[in-house]
Amino acid sequence: MTDAQKYRMRLIRAHMDYITAEINDVDKMIENMISSNPDFENAVRFLCTIPGVKHDSAVTIISEIGTDMSQFSSSKRLCCWAGLTSGSNESAGKKKSVRITRAGVYLKPALVQCAHAAVKSDKSPYYKKKYDSLVKRRGKKNACTSA
Repeated sequence: MTDAQKYRMRLIRAHMDYITAEINDVDKMIENMISSNPDFENAVRFLCTIPGVKHDSAVTIISEIGTDMSQFSSSKRLCCWAGLTSGSNESAGKKKSVRITRAGVYLKPALVQCAHAAVKSDKSPYYKKKYDSLVKRRGKKNACTSA
């Protein structure tokens, strides 16, 4: 390697080390916030009992939704707010799209990741059976979000 390439490698490595240190600092700050607030701590512990949800996913869910569920009148409203319901574009009585909506930019990927973990896990046979029955008709992605 030339001297210029070595310099660039050192620069990139130093930048990666800096970013890693910043990520670790933010993770510690989040953990301190959770441990100092009993509502957050209980909510994270409760969410971790759901199949497919681990600590990081629970923290993401709580950071997006919060702990006060009174703002959602039902679970359907929460799913709609998170962007997990199908959109219906109708014109002249014809349905044009049944894709899930584009809301919930941070929450939806976290919930989909949890759903993937739940249907692949042997610890939750209910979700796995439901996924297996839906995958034949709807495909893998739709079956995963539906299960």
